[in-house]
Amino acid sequence: MPDPTGWRVRFAPSPTGALHVGTVRTALYAWLAARHTKGTFILRLEDTDQERFIPGSEAQITESLSWLGLDWDEGPDVGGPFAPYVQSERTELYREHGNRLAGTGHAYWCTCTIERLATMRAAQQTAKQPTRYDRHCLGREDEVARERAAGAPAVLRLRMPGGRTEWDDLVSGHLGFDNAQIDDQILIKSDGFPTYHLAVVVDDHLMKISHVVRATEWIPSTPKHLALYAASGWDPPVFAHVPNVLGEDGKLKLSKRRGAKFILEYRAMGYLADAMVNAMALLGWSSGSEQEVFTRDELIEAFSLDRVHPSGAVFDQKRLDSLNGLRIRTLSPGAFADAIEPWLPGVDREHILSLVPMLQERVVRLDEVRRLAGPLIGPAPWDDDVQFPPRKVDRDTALALLRACVHAVRSGGLDDIDNLRAQLTALLDEHGIRARDGFRALYVAILGHPAGVPVFDAMRFIGAETTVQRLEVAEAKLDPV
Repeated sequence: MPDPTGWRVRFAPSPTGALHVGTVRTALYAWLAARHTKGTFILRLEDTDQERFIPGSEAQITESLSWLGLDWDEGPDVGGPFAPYVQSERTELYREHGNRLAGTGHAYWCTCTIERLATMRAAQQTAKQPTRYDRHCLGREDEVARERAAGAPAVLRLRMPGGRTEWDDLVSGHLGFDNAQIDDQILIKSDGFPTYHLAVVVDDHLMKISHVVRATEWIPSTPKHLALYAASGWDPPVFAHVPNVLGEDGKLKLSKRRGAKFILEYRAMGYLADAMVNAMALLGWSSGSEQEVFTRDELIEAFSLDRVHPSGAVFDQKRLDSLNGLRIRTLSPGAFADAIEPWLPGVDREHILSLVPMLQERVVRLDEVRRLAGPLIGPAPWDDDVQFPPRKVDRDTALALLRACVHAVRSGGLDDIDNLRAQLTALLDEHGIRARDGFRALYVAILGHPAGVPVFDAMRFIGAETTVQRLEVAEAKLDPV
């Protein structure tokens, strides 16, 4: 068992697209484990699958992690004692280790054609047998060597040992597989590139990874990896297979194919990095207390992999929204102004700061400021689809309210909005209309929508002249003559 302090933990994504919540939650757990033990967090890019490689993915991966504050101590851009940290730059290492395994009899070369493998699998399926390689090339090394020398495509396969593989997983507990049920995994493909299975074992060993934190879907592959460690004479790391993040139905894994958003999409929607980290940490992990809102330092202090539940965790959008709103409320006025500035292009700093008191207590996502602030810094959008007068307010009451408000504002009513509110509330009482219903007419007139920032604060912000103009436009819609 590795030393409990100073863990070396890696996150090793494939550059096959942008990162989504499920993948980044695994990265977060690895990062928290490293930081909790005052260890080392390593970023490694596993790009050996050239067919699935998507240009630009590396930049999206590093941008996603950087936005969330998941900094790495070793990696492609920062270097480290075990560079390079990109697998396509390490292919000679994998070939060297693959040839060594072949030389010791723990792996063997296979020249079976695609047609033969297809026929083999079809026969196995017809016989209702598991579809796995039948070891046709095992024991015919001389013939395979001649075929390879003649230019026949060949792959290197792991010779899976007999018996049973068992291990203790930090999250999933004691696990075991009968080796007879496990295929002889391809280690080096015919193009000379390693498969994930060989590369990950070689890299984790050479980079002295002490703990492997990865998704539960890799559990069936772990016996192959443990066999490779044993065949190479290496001590394996400690494994921690964390549960899948599930969609709202609680059944299917959240994934790109099932509509999962990429992490950077959440940034574009106005979620704060600290809220995303907090929400993702709670997807399967519990501190053992009732606490749900954590600072980053509190998460690092409290986190441990043995408190990660092995069952899948449902991604809760409502929890994320709640945590984001709470985080927004804790920002200083200046920090909130900085945060919303990208959503208010062309608005100067002074105006943004003046909007803070009305916006900060009301937004759940930062992108909502565009809708809320729009009528305050530009013309009120009058949407003909908005019901006016609003439901529960008759035309005569709405007209009386608008006219009374115009009169009061012209008389300096915005200097004392509490008194203005009281006057208009009394008018509505006389008409038998509740204030919360009646004031929706003011919201539509001033903001173009029956909800938004407090309407009396909005009127004071835009000033008496603009307020009267908007009220009169609304009045004309009700009484066009």
